[in-house]
Amino acid sequence: MRAFIFPGQGSQKVGMGAELADASSAARDVFGEVDEALGQHLFKLMVEGPADELTMTANAQPAIMAHSIAVLRTMGIDLADKADFVAGHSLGEYSALAAAGTFELAETAKLLRIRGDAMQAAVPVGVGAMAALLGVDIEKAEEIAAACAEGEVCEVANDNDPGQVVLSGHASAIDRVVERAKDMGAKRAIKLPVSAPFHCSLMQPAADRMAEALGGASMHAPSVALYANVTAAPTSDPDAIRDQLVSQVTGRVRWRESVAAMADAGVTQFVEVGGKVLGPMVKKIAPDAETVSLVTMEDIETFAKEV
Repeated sequence: MRAFIFPGQGSQKVGMGAELADASSAARDVFGEVDEALGQHLFKLMVEGPADELTMTANAQPAIMAHSIAVLRTMGIDLADKADFVAGHSLGEYSALAAAGTFELAETAKLLRIRGDAMQAAVPVGVGAMAALLGVDIEKAEEIAAACAEGEVCEVANDNDPGQVVLSGHASAIDRVVERAKDMGAKRAIKLPVSAPFHCSLMQPAADRMAEALGGASMHAPSVALYANVTAAPTSDPDAIRDQLVSQVTGRVRWRESVAAMADAGVTQFVEVGGKVLGPMVKKIAPDAETVSLVTMEDIETFAKEV
């Protein structure tokens, strides 16, 4: 069994998609459609930068999605014939749903622009922060978060793999995490270069905005079942998916559990579409599984010969 998985924020880089667009009319069509949907030369920003503008949440989210879908369409495959499940890390869940036909491409781009703007606006810059804990399991991470909260928000945002958990919340609480984590059993704590505290309760205004946006979005049942971030379980029901996407804004990305559940369901190959970020996490969660990353034309051509 095979799962197609889609990367989240942080996988963007200047130059992304340039080789694909040169080689593939399908990729060019994707980038053109996203540009038109957003009324912006996003692909030019992806190729030329500047990096700080591309990294802005409202640009990075649709850019990463567009890149993933461009890779997929360059392959020219019917996803339902090649995949048993799809999943995505945070915004990658939207890429997965676009790939599986739940949202049209243009609608996905618009939703991600709204999501990026809403997440950035939910908390003033400097009020929130995030930190990655290395060398801890989820139980230890929850213990550190609780000890460092001191009446503020300090919550698990991403349960990425058995040794990496990301915390999110008020900046002062995250500073305490970075200061104390090593003494509390973590190998290391690293403050992340993000502009907002994603996937914690401080994001509630963004969740409310996404509930409104998703309420008006056209949705179809995915052609391949989605393992949702907030449940780590498969679903193909559009109403459930809508609710889960709203919950995802403030909720924990249960990536470790999702990958483990897919492996338990019989998935032996995980194909990362548009990035090389999730594969290493998968290997830590399901060491016996095969991982494939598709970014370049060479990657795509090699994989196409195998499926």
